[in-house]
Amino acid sequence: MGRDSTWAEDVFERFAEEYDRWFEEHRAEYHAELARVRRLLPCPDSRAVEVGVGSGRFAAPLGITLGLEPSPALARMARGRGIEVIRGRGESIPIRDEACSSALLVTVICFLDDPVPVFRELHRILAPLGTLVIGFLEREGAVARKYRHDRGKHRFLSRARFYSSDEVQDLLVRTGFCVTEVESKAGFTVIAAEKT
Repeated sequence: MGRDSTWAEDVFERFAEEYDRWFEEHRAEYHAELARVRRLLPCPDSRAVEVGVGSGRFAAPLGITLGLEPSPALARMARGRGIEVIRGRGESIPIRDEACSSALLVTVICFLDDPVPVFRELHRILAPLGTLVIGFLEREGAVARKYRHDRGKHRFLSRARFYSSDEVQDLLVRTGFCVTEVESKAGFTVIAAEKT
């Protein structure tokens, strides 16, 4: 476990209520991001998973019933929203090979020491032609710039590592995915990729 992910786990554990409250205080942004993820995500079935499910703010309204989360506090919140949560990290997902039809990551990659091991694990757990959807704040996007100065999110994003859309697409291709769709607006990018 690297330094950045240990720090992130501690911050999300200690400030879980504050993290979850952000979605209520920024409803328009949250609903816009949710709508964009919904457009690219295949209709979830019982084999869909959100890795880094957090408090369940995306999984629950999208109909994803399984999540992976390292923070016990956030996992409790997700369970309260009807999500079955497995405790764990994206670098070592305790799910068997090819068991998932689709996988979702929303604003997770900026807290990873290295996305490549997580992308490899996602490739492993996805069924052939399974879909991975990633939502993230682009490095030079308006959203990332705004959040760097937003006190409500600053504690969560102060040590985040932001990527460009091209960088994420390159990492996906290097780990066995074929990018099928990219949607970027106001610095929040959603990428859909298929396991090849």
